[in-house]
Amino acid sequence: MQAHLICELVEEKKEFDMTSKNNGQRTGQLVVPGDRLAVIEEFIPDAGTFVKEGVIYSKVVGRVLIDLVHKRVSVHQLTHGAKVPITGSTVVGQVSNAQSETAGVRIFEIDSDEVSGAFAGILHVSDVQLRYVDSMFDICKAGDIIRAKVISEKNRTYHLSTKDRNLGVIYAFCSSCGTLLEPRRQGMHCPKCGRLETRKTASDYGKGLIERRKGDDENEG
Repeated sequence: MQAHLICELVEEKKEFDMTSKNNGQRTGQLVVPGDRLAVIEEFIPDAGTFVKEGVIYSKVVGRVLIDLVHKRVSVHQLTHGAKVPITGSTVVGQVSNAQSETAGVRIFEIDSDEVSGAFAGILHVSDVQLRYVDSMFDICKAGDIIRAKVISEKNRTYHLSTKDRNLGVIYAFCSSCGTLLEPRRQGMHCPKCGRLETRKTASDYGKGLIERRKGDDENEG
């Protein structure tokens, strides 16, 4: 799925929403995952939808199809390969906030496929690594890029885990100056301001960015 196509669809949706308030969706209207479509008292959920507490929501990016004769509502998927997180998926996202016991993650990649960023996950301190961890602040901080596995999707809440050597923070940024941190034996070191921080890093921390930088340097040469 192409990220630029998703951006165009989301922009179109914003324009559509300006003229259509929360009175249910219309046939042909653009929706993204999580958009409210109808209630099960009035319609039967069909392809591209899911139900939560009696309300039918869109499961994919697409156009609403409302069958008034058979009282069915579905969503015609517009982006090929569009995905939603499921248990077992490996996801990549940005830490939106970190507290002592949990961290929120805005998911933008599922099993190496880009998504629109409409999904949010939760990482609990008990699911970060095998040994006991006292605080989430030692694991990740807001702004970090993290790779994790979905271990539960109960009630459409994506619970994540980093209990594997290839899971964890893949890019960490200095809490003081925002510079990319470098791994050292004693922790994560900021090459700009000298600050030392701690993270639970993946085994390939920073390698993707290092490879891109090397390629850029060679092109410049």
